[in-house]
Amino acid sequence: MPASSASSPAAVKPLATNRKARYDYHILEKMEAGLALRGGEVKSIRAGEVSLGESFARIEGGQVYLHGLHVQPYACAQHVAHDPLRPKQVLLHRREIQRLISELTQRGRTLVPLRLYLKRGLVKAELALCAGKHAGDKRETLRRQTAEREARRAIADRTRR
Repeated sequence: MPASSASSPAAVKPLATNRKARYDYHILEKMEAGLALRGGEVKSIRAGEVSLGESFARIEGGQVYLHGLHVQPYACAQHVAHDPLRPKQVLLHRREIQRLISELTQRGRTLVPLRLYLKRGLVKAELALCAGKHAGDKRETLRRQTAEREARRAIADRTRR
């Protein structure tokens, strides 16, 4: 029996992406994690009222927290609105947290969310263990992206004719 298309990574629709992370960091490893959210936050994220731009993850007291994730208060909430910049707990297994602690002690490593998406009705975050890029690396990335874009355009022009 074929695998369900809803569980495949390509079928998951991102709710928010952090495009700046791919420019600023070398991505060493990716992992999926859940988030401990409140009801209004989930509804707001589903509506796309979330920004990953300045967010990062930090280990505090043996738990991983996502800082800088801006979730707009839900407009139709009947009760008190949540703090938009409240640190959100990342749900990972203890073994994964211990491994992350050992990886993050190395100089220049950080944990950055790449995207938020829904999987089986739950909000998930794709976290990446990253190393910072230098200015030369960033220029090389831009050169490579420009060359790929021009190649795609040239191929598209040739196929149209």
